[in-house]
Amino acid sequence: MREPTINALVSPEGSLEILSSHEVNRLKDRSEGGLYRLFRQCALAVLNTGVETDDCKALMESHADFDVRLVPQPRGLKLELINAPAHAFVDGEMLRAIREHLFSVLRDIVYLHSLPETASGFRRDNPEDITNLVFHILRNARVLEPGRQPDLVVCWGGHSIGHDEYQYSKEVGHQLGLRGLSIITGCGPGAMKGPMKGATIAHAKQRIKNGRYVGITEPGIIGAEAPNPIVNELVIMPDIEKRLEAFVRSGHGVIVFPGGVGTAEEILYLLGILLHPNNADLPFPVVFTGQKENAEYFEMIDKFIRNALGDEAAAKYDIIIDDPVRVAQTMKQGMKDVGTFRRAMQDAYYFNWMLEIDPVFQLPFEPTHESMLALPLHRDQPPHLIAANLRKAFSGIVAGNVKENGIRQVQEKGPFEISGDPTLIEPLEAMLEQFVAQNRMKLPGSTGYKPCYRIVGGPA
Repeated sequence: MREPTINALVSPEGSLEILSSHEVNRLKDRSEGGLYRLFRQCALAVLNTGVETDDCKALMESHADFDVRLVPQPRGLKLELINAPAHAFVDGEMLRAIREHLFSVLRDIVYLHSLPETASGFRRDNPEDITNLVFHILRNARVLEPGRQPDLVVCWGGHSIGHDEYQYSKEVGHQLGLRGLSIITGCGPGAMKGPMKGATIAHAKQRIKNGRYVGITEPGIIGAEAPNPIVNELVIMPDIEKRLEAFVRSGHGVIVFPGGVGTAEEILYLLGILLHPNNADLPFPVVFTGQKENAEYFEMIDKFIRNALGDEAAAKYDIIIDDPVRVAQTMKQGMKDVGTFRRAMQDAYYFNWMLEIDPVFQLPFEPTHESMLALPLHRDQPPHLIAANLRKAFSGIVAGNVKENGIRQVQEKGPFEISGDPTLIEPLEAMLEQFVAQNRMKLPGSTGYKPCYRIVGGPA
């Protein structure tokens, strides 16, 4: 049975109060080049904050009659919502956090689609321009705080985790918060919500009133991972590559909890970047952690990394099992090291300009049946390129699992096919099988997982 809906007129909350007539017209434009469909999709995802779903296509179809309209006012604008999910309201009033998120979505979509048109000489395939775009989006969203000491810990991990793993991630967040550290995640449920929830309690205990719970997402994933209710700074990046760059540029260290293909994609992105020779001396603390029951999981991840990328990649992270205090202490010390280094190099605390990111990690990869099969998954290339191409393989599987366009492609043409060197492909297949066996591909309770990929073997 479908839940109740509500019609409402909503005023701005903090992010964007005025629009030009040109911007309003683009947001109303329902054609292929307009912004209406994108805004509607992201708005609906935000309105479903707290709902347990990871199927963007199903979410859109179940709310086919939802509509959002801009209502210009003499002193700003309002949004008219038609058939909005009722759980986003209390006694007819929209929850303040959801209202903030709704206008954050509007702010980022409008800004993103106006900046490239006005930026002189902007090139979408130029590494420096891409980094500048990431910077400008984060600055416009007021995520970058000059003068604040390094304290943002990126937490990655699965949206599909069990209760015990969630509780562990929450305890790690609690220990981080007790030490004055804040959290930045992909903003969804599971291991993205747990650290934030733990940190909120710790910040309250320490009377920290400016604790940060930053959520960074992108249009393709927001419908599958709606912002959790704790996020107090939401940013919509244009694609997964810029989302990942935003994490490593604005965060000061990374903690990885158990997860599935999305977490594997993030790990390979991070290690591929840290393997660049120009980044060898940059302090960037990375910790893989979980309960004692997760020890075998991280042994599997570690073995996969060493096989694919070598021991040098494995030297970039620590594995800490069942010890939230030690994880937090490691991150706290890492923050001090980052601060000392940035001061010595006269680099900003709030944005890691010195981090070298190869263009292969920046240019958007569009998963299709043709592009997935064509991925060069072989050993005749540097380790960072192996990492980049494996990252793309995992990105395609994420798309096939939860993104509307990816799900539709798989439904129409069958699973994505992946081919390559057996010494890379066979361990990849084994790890994917473990993700399926451990229910890390879809939310708990989802009816049997049907793989959106097929390993076909042979040279790429």
